[in-house]
Amino acid sequence: MKIAVVTDSSSYLSKAEAKKYQIHIVSIPVIIEDQVYHEGVDITTEKFYQRIRSLKELPKTSQPEFGELNKLYDQLADAGYDVVISIHLAATISGLINSLHTLANTKSNIKIIPYDSHITVRLMGYLAIEAARMAQAGEDLDDILARLDDLRSTIDENIIVNDLTNLVKGGRLSNASAVIGTMLNIKPLLTFDDQTDEIVAYEKVRSVKKAYLKTEQRFAKAQAEADFPYRLLVLDANDRAENDLWTADLRKKFPDTTIDQSYFGPVIGTHLGEKAMALGWIKDFDKV
Repeated sequence: MKIAVVTDSSSYLSKAEAKKYQIHIVSIPVIIEDQVYHEGVDITTEKFYQRIRSLKELPKTSQPEFGELNKLYDQLADAGYDVVISIHLAATISGLINSLHTLANTKSNIKIIPYDSHITVRLMGYLAIEAARMAQAGEDLDDILARLDDLRSTIDENIIVNDLTNLVKGGRLSNASAVIGTMLNIKPLLTFDDQTDEIVAYEKVRSVKKAYLKTEQRFAKAQAEADFPYRLLVLDANDRAENDLWTADLRKKFPDTTIDQSYFGPVIGTHLGEKAMALGWIKDFDKV
């Protein structure tokens, strides 16, 4: 059985990684002032954040065109693939997965398995890489899906945003009323709810420093309770300098933990806004 792996551009995998692991990436459209851009194709992350600073209306995101997806799967079928594992951002923040289930039911030339990552960004990218590694090694489909389920169950993420406007207007923050107030310098800590996979605010602190500390404490508790090593991921929305500083500090505090760095590109940055930071973790797939 020949297995292909597809993911979307919000996985923020590099072109080199996509080529190495033979991962096919579908670009998610971003709409800025009625003009449609395709993440990773005709708008860079840097240009996106430059544009949004002066916008009167917030950008919007959309699903990839149905025809584009259908064409990709047909091309994979023509290339001799029997199955596609299509790994995408959480159904709670995008309708893409539901659209893929509809499309999968229409295909007779290839089996499509839409896989909800329950997350997004490079944490989802890790799932795509692991699936592709296993497919390249000739692993059985059921074993690949079981591995994805196992890794997905260990994922968590803490997000620190400067401005909730985008999340609230876009309807992505399920308990927005719990964190909107008049107090200055409030930093709500956001995460993906374990039960619903929705973005929720679970605590408020008064400074970025305290937000980092709370986040680190949450990770330390998770690691202490786990019987496997976690891998950490530090993400930023156009603030690599801050990412570097936090990563350096984390490497001192957690010297035995693998710590990677990544970013929020246009699709996710549309909802989080510039200067958002996050810390994510997943079972270290290189060690376990």
